[in-house]
Amino acid sequence: MPVHVIPDGASPGTQIPTHLTRIPIRLISNTTDCSDKTVQGKVVYKGPLVSLGDDEFVLKTVIQGIQEEDSQQSSPSESLSINVVLFGGMAKDFSEAVSQGNTVVAAGFTVGKSPTVHKDKLHPCNLHLTGDDACIYVSRILLPSPRSLVDNKRSSSLAPEVSTSAKVPKYTYVPLGDLKPGVVVNVYGVVVFFKQPFKSRGTDFCSSLKITDQSNQKVGCNIFCEKLEDHPKIFQMGDIIRLHRVKTQLFNGSINLLNTFGFSVVTFDGRVGSTVVPRTSSKSFHFEQEDRQTVEALRAWSANQDFLPTVPRIPLSAVQPTAYFDLTCQLLSKAPVDTTCTLLKVWDGTKCPHPLLNVTVEPGVTEGPSSLSKDRQNLTANILVYDNHVEVARQLKPGDYLRIYNLHAVPGPSKVPVATSSGSEEADHLAFHLHRGTSYGRGIRVLPDDSPDIQELKRLAESFQEDEETDAAELNDSALLEVWSTPPESLDSVPVECATERTCSHSVEQVTLSRVKQADPGDRFQVFHVNVQLKSYQPQRLCQSLKLYCPKCKSMQNVPDDDSLADMFKQASKDAGPCTDPWVISGTVNLPGESPKSPSRALTVHLSSGLMAEGKTKDLVFLMGSTLEETCRLAAGYRNIVPVRSSGGGLTLLDLSAPFLFRGRKRYYGCKQCSQVRVTESCSEGLVLDEKTVAEALGVQLLQYSLLMKLELQDGADTLEAVLWRDAESFFHVSAEDVAANQDSQNIIHQTMDSLCPPGSSMADRPWLDLCLSAYRVEEKGQSQVYYQICHTSSNIIHLQTVAQL
Repeated sequence: MPVHVIPDGASPGTQIPTHLTRIPIRLISNTTDCSDKTVQGKVVYKGPLVSLGDDEFVLKTVIQGIQEEDSQQSSPSESLSINVVLFGGMAKDFSEAVSQGNTVVAAGFTVGKSPTVHKDKLHPCNLHLTGDDACIYVSRILLPSPRSLVDNKRSSSLAPEVSTSAKVPKYTYVPLGDLKPGVVVNVYGVVVFFKQPFKSRGTDFCSSLKITDQSNQKVGCNIFCEKLEDHPKIFQMGDIIRLHRVKTQLFNGSINLLNTFGFSVVTFDGRVGSTVVPRTSSKSFHFEQEDRQTVEALRAWSANQDFLPTVPRIPLSAVQPTAYFDLTCQLLSKAPVDTTCTLLKVWDGTKCPHPLLNVTVEPGVTEGPSSLSKDRQNLTANILVYDNHVEVARQLKPGDYLRIYNLHAVPGPSKVPVATSSGSEEADHLAFHLHRGTSYGRGIRVLPDDSPDIQELKRLAESFQEDEETDAAELNDSALLEVWSTPPESLDSVPVECATERTCSHSVEQVTLSRVKQADPGDRFQVFHVNVQLKSYQPQRLCQSLKLYCPKCKSMQNVPDDDSLADMFKQASKDAGPCTDPWVISGTVNLPGESPKSPSRALTVHLSSGLMAEGKTKDLVFLMGSTLEETCRLAAGYRNIVPVRSSGGGLTLLDLSAPFLFRGRKRYYGCKQCSQVRVTESCSEGLVLDEKTVAEALGVQLLQYSLLMKLELQDGADTLEAVLWRDAESFFHVSAEDVAANQDSQNIIHQTMDSLCPPGSSMADRPWLDLCLSAYRVEEKGQSQVYYQICHTSSNIIHLQTVAQL
């Protein structure tokens, strides 16, 4: 029974394991390691038991921390109460056994963000209690912490019981060959395959790996985490991994592991004889002598096995054309080539024997030293990384030590001259490509400074640095004199600082607006560069610049206001009949009132039986009969909410003028003309549910958020109206989807427009804009008209203001 009731007068030490330590509520955060921790408090609110189907329950309670343990809080008014959410049989047992006013101790919990913190003003986190490790101890007396019992065992009357109680094992690890589906377990294993974290179709990154142990059972594992640093730090096959609180699932007849609430991971170097150093992003974690022995045992066992594939990790000096290999190197500099490709300049201390591809990039875009010493330049290789690896490359810093997996040495189709002992001849050049995707473990990983694989390269890098500093110190006086004697450029040539900059590569001269208007683009796009000021813009209410665009039928519409949406939800709530679809499990969710005195309201929810069987009760919820405000409040606690109404005993969507999907603060709309709505069981299929997969399953053509503005430009001699649309996001450095849900993004647009066109200002006070304009002709109702659009331009208002503040 996960809820343990301690009788009045009974010893708490006989119930609560002595290895557990209590943590004050004020110290709980999203990064808290919950291992071997308890939270104690008084029940000040106990919500109703909510049924989600057969043996599926949820209950919310609020506990208030004990004042003595939290007496060192930062201020007397700081809240000591926290929301606790219980699931499954524990929720039912708690409802029957616990009363308001009881003192409880929670163990085996996980920590999550509280979606109601701004409403109830309680702790910003909440506690989740679910699974076999979670339990609640209930008492009508104030329970001292287990640690205090041990510390005071000589003076306490309870001391004999504490000292004689058996020590409870902290963690139990299940051999991979003994795994059963549908349970939460802790496991150890040797990594026999892995992929670096890659972006999933939702908001998380996904790591995919396969592990084994002495049972010779190979088990796949998928890990979904929003932050890259929370993923396992695996550097090579053969590394040891420890997984806590992973759920077993049966997929295609095989057991697979998936991270769940409270998941944590630690990895170790798998080589025999190397130091046993845990690799993890957790600030605190459980690691004792038993863990060290387990790691050593797995190392010794795997060293005598032949299951690890041979992956060529070779230096640049041994690379052969067409080879795929893993490269350990140091990043010297990097530069974007375009939106789908990034250049990495690396070295590993050796020289490639083949002529290498020379990649040139635009000036001023290189991060890191633009030039290197001649000796190091001869050892440098250019690596082109593509598509999904570009995002990882953006996070890299020059000086990082890297391991690049599944790098491809590609022979070039052209020839470059090569000097040989017999004269000059031609040879194919060699290029290094990190192709898109994650097949064969393809990816990039930053190695820690203490990695044994980079120590020789670090020593070599330090020696090069000393040589370069010596060379710089040996500059003679005449060279320095030549530098200091160089006259400065004329002050008259200093350009006027602009509030925008062009990002295009067009080789066209700057012209006046009059020249732009006189030119005829014909049946093609024509590009112009202009230097102008902003005279006016529409709409003045910037919220009206946010539009909904259908990429299929090319239609555009306004985003409905909340008043109109509230009326739509009110009308739809009248169609809230029962649902008889066999794949639907119906239930209710109790939505608390706006204040403790306000009555709560039960809302009808429908869940997919398939998702329920997988334990994904919050991944997709069909909500019926709710108001717009209630839907927004519930959206904070569920990943996907689809508002529905009853139709012929089944479910159907609301009118597509309303959002068909809520994901947190974001709302998604569908095109009425291009959608063929259907609400079926297929809506719940798939491993990852995001706006695109949900829309596709519902037969909805997803509308895209877009920004649309009309700007009147002036250059002193003429004016011209231009549209800012396709490149509006890059102009403001925000996405339209974020503008729809995020106040900070909205403020950026307001701030930018107020800087370009300050209210009440004269033209003399307004900044100049360096713009790229495209002109094109459109046939409308038998008439031909030329339109102008701002493209390949970005605002640097935020940058200029930051510099001014410095």
